Amino acid sequence: MNPRLHGLYAITPEVSHHPAPLVEQVAEAIRGGARLIQYRDKGAGDKERRRQAEALLTLCRASGVPLIINDDLELAAELEADGVHLGRHDPDPRDARERLGDAAIIGVSCYDQLALAEAAQSAGADYVAFGSFFPSPTKPQAARPEPTLLTLARERLELPLVAIGGITSQNGGLLISAGARMLAVVTGVFAQPDISAAARVYTNLFPQETV
Repeated sequence: MNPRLHGLYAITPEVSHHPAPLVEQVAEAIRGGARLIQYRDKGAGDKERRRQAEALLTLCRASGVPLIINDDLELAAELEADGVHLGRHDPDPRDARERLGDAAIIGVSCYDQLALAEAAQSAGADYVAFGSFFPSPTKPQAARPEPTLLTLARERLELPLVAIGGITSQNGGLLISAGARMLAVVTGVFAQPDISAAARVYTNLFPQETV
């Protein structure tokens, strides 16, 4: 498994509850131990999304942290970002691989469906994500799998597993024990007054020898 795909996976908020600019917020998350950053904003226009993604890519490159673009293969390719995260209606992982190259990190949302994860693995994905495991303000209508899905997926798949959805410092350890190698978090990091401290709480949930 890719050693970079382990730990806190911080996903940028579409609506910020924090006074600092987005780049500063992400810098704080990285200082708190975030191992992977995903740029996700479905509401901004193309020019604004490109501007933000470019700024984040500069930060992430300087910090040695991969930047993944959510749901936009074209933007990921144009910026030569570190990878792309694909949802239900996005291109096939094979197409993303052809466009982004062998070194790209390609993730796939699999919701509560192990069959989707198995198909993603066969198509060359680098990780698969399940959730929402708990109620989430980001996706209130999302599928709600049980943590046991992670355990089953760990037995059936060779890919790193991402858990997402309403993850807190209180329930994150349960998902790690069940098989998650990454915890994807939005509100629990970026809606907090001290982003770095909030990120560190999640980072500390992972066994120190493997973070």
